[in-house]
Amino acid sequence: MPSADLSAQHDLHTLYSDHHGWLFGWLRKKLGNSFDAADVAQDTFVSVMTAGAMETIREPRPFLVTVARRLVANRHRRHLLETSYLTMLANLPEEFAPSPEARLLALEALQQIDRVLDDLPPKVREAFLLAHLEELSYADIATRLGVSASSVKQYLTRANRQCLFALAF
Repeated sequence: MPSADLSAQHDLHTLYSDHHGWLFGWLRKKLGNSFDAADVAQDTFVSVMTAGAMETIREPRPFLVTVARRLVANRHRRHLLETSYLTMLANLPEEFAPSPEARLLALEALQQIDRVLDDLPPKVREAFLLAHLEELSYADIATRLGVSASSVKQYLTRANRQCLFALAF
């Protein structure tokens, strides 16, 4: 194993051992339970590890809090998405309600799309949401985002392609 890999492993181990307990405690207070706190704390360190950003961390605790807050926000957004979908299903007449299997597949697809959107630049994500949720025209989206209609077309092409690609595999 190259020495750079060993150094990064050591740095991650040190970061984890020095700050995991503190981050877990902070998250437990923030989230109100130890189960979610443990999940988000673990996800925070996995995110740091997969991002390969160890050498850029100057102040570990503020950095970890920033990553954890993003993960908590994503978790909350996914929960809202799931709740909205289940509420919509509950309001359907029984003869139109999908099977439990279809519900699960649709919910998984929504979560995949949410993850894809999370990785897109803010304007691309915003254009996608405005087009698909608010059904705005390219011109209206362009006005809202302060860009040209051709930029909106490029944004939507990119977002739609990413979503379709994610759902295809």
